[in-house]
Amino acid sequence: MFRRLYDWMMKMAEHPKAVWALSLVSFAESSFFPLPPDIMLIPMVLAKRAKAFVYASYATIASVLGGMLGYAIGYFLFDMIGQPVLNFYGYGEKFSSFAAQYNEWGAWIVLMAGITPFPYKVITIASGVTGLAFPVFLIASIIARTIRFFAVSAMLYWFGPQIRSFIERYFGLVTIIFFVLLFGGFGLIKMLA
Repeated sequence: MFRRLYDWMMKMAEHPKAVWALSLVSFAESSFFPLPPDIMLIPMVLAKRAKAFVYASYATIASVLGGMLGYAIGYFLFDMIGQPVLNFYGYGEKFSSFAAQYNEWGAWIVLMAGITPFPYKVITIASGVTGLAFPVFLIASIIARTIRFFAVSAMLYWFGPQIRSFIERYFGLVTIIFFVLLFGGFGLIKMLA
């Protein structure tokens, strides 16, 4: 199933209506779709580097709107839809302990998940289920998704095809390391204060 979806996304990246397909995938990925929009964004930017930031804008806006749907699923439909989605991705059992601490760190969690390869849909649904303040969720989502898609597009714009393998292999790792260092720094400051 994933291979067919991947192949469809790669085919759509070359289609004349690719920007709408990218928007659809970006929207759906934030609430239920299993594959990230980067699969389409990368070849689209490489094919038309002058439109890199236009594509990043479409991906960002659609992803934030899709995140709002994920939040609504968690808030209004968790038992019927949200729990099965979390179970599908293997996060169902871990969710109850996760939800207990979620709101304390909610903005940071949304920010981190929105940038890293962690399945963003899990966070959008979790934000709704735990009742994370919607404005906090929305602002963190806008910041995170903007960073994610504009960083990828900017690297491709400036460095071209040479940077593609770095993005595909290491972008997630670099952002995770950044957040580990950031939280480690906060922890150190708290211990020294």
